[in-house]
Amino acid sequence: MTITSVALAGVAAIALASPAVAQMAQPVPAATLVKAVNLPYEEFTLPNGLRVVVHTDRKAPVVALSVWYDVGAKHEPAGKTGFAHLFEHLMFNGSENAPDDFFEPLKQVGATDFNGTTNLDRTNYYETVPTAALERALFLESDRMGYLLGAVTQAKLDEQRGVVQNEKRQGDNQPYGLVDYKITAGLLAVTHPYGHDTIGSMADLDAATLTTVRDWFRSHYGPNNAVLALAGDIDVATARRLVTKYFGAIPSGPKTAARVVPVTTLTAPKVETMKDRVAAVMISRSWTVPGSNDPQSVNLDIAANVLGGLASSRLQEALVRQEKLATSVSAYNYGYNQIGQFTIQVVVKEGVDPAKVMQRLDAITADFLKNGPTADEVSRVVTNEATGRIASLESVNGQARVLASGALLANDPGFAKKELERLAGATPASVKAAADQWLTKPSYTLTVVPGPRDAYEEAKVPPPATVTAAPETPVKGTRGGLPALGTIGELKFPAVQRAKLSNGIELIYAQQAAVPMTQMSLSFDAGAAADVPGKSGTQQLTLSSMDEGTATLSAAQLAIAKERLGASINTSFGADRTYVTLGVPSANLSPATALFADIVRRPAFADAEVARVRDQQIAQIAQELTNPGGLSQRALPPLLYGANSPYARTAGSGDARAVAGLTRADLIAFQQAWLRPDKAKLFVVSDRPLAEVQAALEPVFGDWKASGTAGVKRFEGAGTPAAPKIVLIDRPDSPQSVIVAGIPNALTGTEDLLPIQTANDALGGGFLGRLNMDLREGKHWSYGVYGIFRQLEHAAPFYVQAPVQADKTGPSIAALRGDLSGFVGAEPMTQVEFDRAISGAVRSLSGNFETGGAVLGAMQNNDLYRRPDDYYATIAQRYRGMTLPQLNTAMKAALDPSRAIWVVIGDAKVVRPQLDTLGLPVESVTAASVTGAKQETK
Repeated sequence: MTITSVALAGVAAIALASPAVAQMAQPVPAATLVKAVNLPYEEFTLPNGLRVVVHTDRKAPVVALSVWYDVGAKHEPAGKTGFAHLFEHLMFNGSENAPDDFFEPLKQVGATDFNGTTNLDRTNYYETVPTAALERALFLESDRMGYLLGAVTQAKLDEQRGVVQNEKRQGDNQPYGLVDYKITAGLLAVTHPYGHDTIGSMADLDAATLTTVRDWFRSHYGPNNAVLALAGDIDVATARRLVTKYFGAIPSGPKTAARVVPVTTLTAPKVETMKDRVAAVMISRSWTVPGSNDPQSVNLDIAANVLGGLASSRLQEALVRQEKLATSVSAYNYGYNQIGQFTIQVVVKEGVDPAKVMQRLDAITADFLKNGPTADEVSRVVTNEATGRIASLESVNGQARVLASGALLANDPGFAKKELERLAGATPASVKAAADQWLTKPSYTLTVVPGPRDAYEEAKVPPPATVTAAPETPVKGTRGGLPALGTIGELKFPAVQRAKLSNGIELIYAQQAAVPMTQMSLSFDAGAAADVPGKSGTQQLTLSSMDEGTATLSAAQLAIAKERLGASINTSFGADRTYVTLGVPSANLSPATALFADIVRRPAFADAEVARVRDQQIAQIAQELTNPGGLSQRALPPLLYGANSPYARTAGSGDARAVAGLTRADLIAFQQAWLRPDKAKLFVVSDRPLAEVQAALEPVFGDWKASGTAGVKRFEGAGTPAAPKIVLIDRPDSPQSVIVAGIPNALTGTEDLLPIQTANDALGGGFLGRLNMDLREGKHWSYGVYGIFRQLEHAAPFYVQAPVQADKTGPSIAALRGDLSGFVGAEPMTQVEFDRAISGAVRSLSGNFETGGAVLGAMQNNDLYRRPDDYYATIAQRYRGMTLPQLNTAMKAALDPSRAIWVVIGDAKVVRPQLDTLGLPVESVTAASVTGAKQETK
């Protein structure tokens, strides 16, 4: 990839005499950023029609493969909705010459970023592999393209049908999880190619037969219906030789015919209301608009950002900041290939009349249509779009994806650059014209109100087939086995350098020159464990308010200043550390660091802004109590760590009653105790040298001095875990139960956990782990299950998460208990699992640390867990020195399944009878009790 470094002409170094200098500094023009993005490529086409696009990027010894097929949900006829996505799953289940799940050989070679996706327009498969494994990856991709059907059996169809139906349940189970279906049906007729969602209906998935899915494959998956993009440590001559070798013999198939897809709009406004178990009313307003290939699409992208996408957007400023009618707003223009969907969504503040919100939404939209955006608004959108594109092209996977997408959907691998140029060429007049044409047409308005859901469309077990599909004749052996691996090079982790600012803040730095971006994290020794006892949620309110204005900039001015720089400045916290992060084009480094420091050092905590953000946080807490993930995060930590442990505060956004009582003084007290220079370290990854980075940071942070008393986290005597039991949180109308479990132990995150983390690869650490293979691939009761040692500074419990279909909740817990007990008992890690874990870990290192963000995260983890800076540079040697007995012994010492504490979020009337058969105490509670009310034991 080529991304030209751009100079920051005309921007003086920032002095801290006046923080407002950050607002006045002139950033690099948006058009200059766009010009800097360049992704050169070469392409060729095989005689069978396979189009191949190649980009060379030698920064790491890895190659990304991205295969895109011209088949998506829009190609599905009536009665076969969900087929494209179902077949995506089937194509991971093995082929004639590689019969195992494809995750197995990909794991063995150290593949990273590997998966597949389907949408309305296309299906794609992608992986990044070490250069030495490229031939094996090409063999696998070509085998499932040309030699698949002999490996597709009724058992595999039944398995993946069940998995996909659980994927559907998992999405549907979320608050507002059925909204997209309603919007699609509200905008488009069911007969329109885009008139149904990719996941399909339960009934159509039930009806899929071996014959129909085989016919689907034959109709769509030929080489002449696909694009293969290769990016990374590869050149076009090598690509031509290898692609010809592995794909050249595959015969052409039917070519997907281009469909004429009208941009159908409503003839009259349509208004509907639906009920859902949610905490707040949500209003959405949608229009059908042109697709991504239409020149107007970029103008509609800008319109969406100006209305509700930017932090400074008009709806955000009016409805959330000024008038306080809503807790959140968003607007987006989702451009499919041939049609788009422009949607505005508003979550109404509790106690506010939704009709008033609709009136204001209409008025603000009308004003936008009358006057259009300003030149500054357009420029800010383009700056942020260009910055995001630059960041996405750092990974070879991102490069391959962009090239393949352009080639398949726009017949132009370079389409992404042209799209950026269209953005850069947009004007207020062109945006207004596009909005005038499309947003004045009749819209579909949906209001979601709290209440019980309608009956859920459940799957039905298909009856036994009366006619068995004739078996395919496999051609195993005609291509030989998997190609041998070449020599895989060692990871070259960038050298980590350390320096100090004048006030003693440590600067930990690594240089990554692939893209002209700087990423930094100001890390404080705080985290959720530092939240105020009895005032849970103080930290989140403090961090949220810091971004709502400084001593010199209002909330709106601050948002605008960030957008002009293309700077992403965010606050967050984990269990042990609190972060303020910055990502910015390096050309804008100096003004961005000044703005960054202004947020950290001089937040205004204005009473009006604190009151508004406090109300938003209370609304967020209410939303968490309707969300299965939010409920599990609240319920498990006090049980797992002990109610008085600092880690019991790691859940959710706090206690609503405590948050309601917080004042500006509470936030200032937290900031002064925890967000201070003596608790801070700066981690930076940049294409710019350390001296330049330090020169930008010194004037804005070097004179920062601590004052007052620093906060202290106390883990001694913090309490003990609960006894083994099941806590059932009743969530009516849930088609799926979310199971989480915590298994306490005596470990801490600063110990050497590498042996048990490596052993866990075979149990819960990945797709091929036993927990996932049992509940997903074996029983197909879940879309995905994982188990990890959650590495905290002062603890490292084992954590399991398993969303499962509601009627299999009890059997799923029984299966998980059996898998866990077997792994530390009669069925420990096998030699095959050990070899796969070691080879996969070693071979994936280069792919794991390809990007600056990954390096930044590794640097922070090394510091938190007190590991040397060269930890990852030497880790391959440690993996190779491990033995199977060592790992099994370590796992038996670390994992005691009999201590597991289970939390289940599901429909109690369906789930409770199943749980009562498991031999553990069961406590049934309501969602409200998770905030601190006494639990009711039945």
